[in-house]
Amino acid sequence: MMPCMGILTVRLTAEEERLLAKRSRGAGMKKATYVRHLIREEPFITGADVLADATTRKGDSRLRISRK
Repeated sequence: MMPCMGILTVRLTAEEERLLAKRSRGAGMKKATYVRHLIREEPFITGADVLADATTRKGDSRLRISRK
């Protein structure tokens, strides 16, 4: 017997839907799987959490600083 799973309904604008599709493709996941992944991520509580995450992503070519 499968555990009962709740259903989450979110209304997205066309732009948000496009961004979700783009990001999920970039992650190599279906949209629903990508949303589940985001929900399960640990939140940043302190600055130390941000620094720990930044060190794991250091050198990631997808991340860049844009000048305005």
